[in-house]
Amino acid sequence: MIKPSLLLLPSLLLFFFFFFFAFCSGGNVTYDARSLIINGQRKLLISAAIHYPRSVPAMWPDLVKTAKEGGVDVIETYVFWNGHEPSVNNYYFEKRYDLVKFVKIVQQAGMYLILRIGPFIAAEWNFGGVPVWLHYVPGTVFRTDNDNFKYYMQKFTAYIVNLMKQEKLFASQGGPIILAQVENEYGFYESSYGEGGKRYAMWAAKMAVSQNIGVPWIMCQQFDAPNTVINTCNSFYCDQFKPIYPDKPKIWTENWPGWFQTFGAPSPHRPAEDIALSVARFFQKGGSVHNYYMYHGGTNFGRTSGGPFITTSYDYEAPIDEYGLARLPKWSHLRELHRAIKLCENTLLNGDPIYLSLGPSQEADVFADASGACVAFISNMDEKNDKIVEFRNNSYHLPAWSVSILPDCKNVVFNTAKVNSQTSVVEMLPGNLQSSEKGSKALKWQFFLEKAGIWGSPDFAKNVLVDHINTTKDTTDYLWYTTSILVGEGEEFLKKGSEPVLLVESQGHALHAFVNQEFQGSASGNGTHPPFKFKKSIRLKAGKNEIALLSMTVGLQNAGPHYEWIGAGLTSVKVDGFNNGIVDLSKSNWTYKIGLRGEKLGLYSPDKVENAHWVATSKAPKNQPLTWYKVVVDPPPGDEPIGLDMLHMGKGLAWLNGEEIGRYWPRKSSIHEKCVQECDYRGKFMPDKCRTGCGEPSQRWYHVPRSWFKPSGNVLVIFEEKGGDPTKIKFSRRKISGVCAHAAEDYAVTNLEQFQRASDKASVHLKCPKYSRISTIKFASFGSPTGTCGSYKQGECHDPKSIDVVEKMCLNKNECAIEVSEENFSRGFCHGTTKKLAVEAVCS
Repeated sequence: MIKPSLLLLPSLLLFFFFFFFAFCSGGNVTYDARSLIINGQRKLLISAAIHYPRSVPAMWPDLVKTAKEGGVDVIETYVFWNGHEPSVNNYYFEKRYDLVKFVKIVQQAGMYLILRIGPFIAAEWNFGGVPVWLHYVPGTVFRTDNDNFKYYMQKFTAYIVNLMKQEKLFASQGGPIILAQVENEYGFYESSYGEGGKRYAMWAAKMAVSQNIGVPWIMCQQFDAPNTVINTCNSFYCDQFKPIYPDKPKIWTENWPGWFQTFGAPSPHRPAEDIALSVARFFQKGGSVHNYYMYHGGTNFGRTSGGPFITTSYDYEAPIDEYGLARLPKWSHLRELHRAIKLCENTLLNGDPIYLSLGPSQEADVFADASGACVAFISNMDEKNDKIVEFRNNSYHLPAWSVSILPDCKNVVFNTAKVNSQTSVVEMLPGNLQSSEKGSKALKWQFFLEKAGIWGSPDFAKNVLVDHINTTKDTTDYLWYTTSILVGEGEEFLKKGSEPVLLVESQGHALHAFVNQEFQGSASGNGTHPPFKFKKSIRLKAGKNEIALLSMTVGLQNAGPHYEWIGAGLTSVKVDGFNNGIVDLSKSNWTYKIGLRGEKLGLYSPDKVENAHWVATSKAPKNQPLTWYKVVVDPPPGDEPIGLDMLHMGKGLAWLNGEEIGRYWPRKSSIHEKCVQECDYRGKFMPDKCRTGCGEPSQRWYHVPRSWFKPSGNVLVIFEEKGGDPTKIKFSRRKISGVCAHAAEDYAVTNLEQFQRASDKASVHLKCPKYSRISTIKFASFGSPTGTCGSYKQGECHDPKSIDVVEKMCLNKNECAIEVSEENFSRGFCHGTTKKLAVEAVCS
């Protein structure tokens, strides 16, 4: 592969000095058809979505720092209306919702910020971010030309804008905010609201612009946005997107580097190679502002996840994982991509583009300016076949489905399909819950049993099955439906010992059934067409029998036309097997109770954990439904992030020191789903393309931030709905336990350090976390190894000296580099084969 000219190196070093240390100060933000213009300078911007409520303030500085080290210029976040205004005129901006603190951390890092006010956000967040109370303001219809909705939407938008102005956080005031967004992806649903939808979209844009914030407003996926705002793209690919108006820059507000997880589904994955291709293609085709949604997904703490069935984890397989660790090689591969793109910034934004066809699926986009500078992006969109193309009298090898970046129109500094960054081996290391009295046997458990059915006085009674959400108004996940059925002495099933069958239908989202205080089973599902069904043989006695059904929501709808009207709860209850056939209880006298007694007592609250209702025990009850557990524990040792292992529990909620960990539900995906062992990055990505974990729990571990722990005396509270074994709950430490890397002899120059040292040859670089060393080489093969990290195998071509060479150069070191050449290994074997080196090492 041709090496870059040494003449470029002084200017490159100077460029990267300014790139990494320049402060992104505010100022005048304008734009033209090519880019945003800040203080008179064109900007090519790479942005990272980090949602402040999905992590904790103690994590924010490191998340922003890791994003910046990944080559990011801008942090993007939504504003979470229902978190900030939990009830009318009751505003909250503390702890995870301290928006001002988050924006100032971004500012202190010398980065810009994109503020997506919405205030409808979708985002797999409960009710799309709109407060549930607004649905119950009489006459309110969401997201259309409705006076109530527009009044409250404008009021909240103005509140946020004024808060930002007071803190001087808009770029026009010297702050970091360079763009603001109103509404979100409304173009998908506008037609469902008829003319009212069109009027609302135009009103939203006008209302936003009237706030006079001094920076541009954007509307994403708004296909009829007015000229006063910039319309933007959300998709896995936005290279072909064009703004509505020719004077607007091409902005990509959401590039999805993974996908969200739902309880009971396999885990989706998007390969780093495909993400890099999508980004490179966007800038190749004239893009200027690009945002990863998500760059750090984080956690849906408490009951904030939407859906329904969105998991508590919102990891999103993002470049920074849920726990705050850089996900390698995704983070580092994209970092190298960002560096390569930044080398091209000035010419890309100021040069005149020329398109060249190099084959049926191969093309080059060339940018040249008056100074003679030249940048080229060469792409091969063939989904299966590598190609060799001729460009400017040079030959270039292009892997299938890849883009090569040439910042001087000659030398390839990055190819999207060549992932040469190391891969981290990340493990959840289990540890028992421990108290200050060492050993798990010293744990002092307490428990509290909920009564199945009505506790205290009923809230109300009706001869009809009520809608769950309209009843609870999302103040709790839980609603009890309770009725009774009389069984006469003459019923045949009493004589024959047979059992009648309980038949329940529900709109969602889950239910647990109890008959005469005995747990019968559970069911879950979503949707009114058809409702989900519960069917179970039950034991009834002569006389009066109580049927108690605990209905549960698992996150409210977060998007869709008229989504706020989608209900939940029971729609039909019948018992089959009586002498006269089926008994329909749907219109019987039902008594209702909102929530749980433990919620009413505040058993999770640190102010009430000494509640007299707790029962001390030396042995926590197992497999007991409707049970609250409390235990006092010490924090796990070390400083690694912590996950609560709930594999052996059923379904419920968890708290630490009163902080809401969230819903847990180790629900397994079906073994009949389509999963893959290894993902082929080639070809367009969709969420079901590269899924893993069929037959496994969708979520086993639940993030507990280190900042929530005290030095001792931490109170862990669990509410278990179905029954589980609390003695098997563990705190697991998330640790990088090993690293892998591979490179080939024909390795192209792909990172800044090698670009600066043009004489470098291909190398495998390994680096363990600080304070650890490479203790073991689990695998090493120079030749034709196959597989991926954790499953490498020797190929037909293998140098038996491989492990000896790597051990000599790497053992007991924090990091090492091995040049991939026959000079370090055996000479003259496997003639005609382009040899690779693959290594997996243990860090300890």
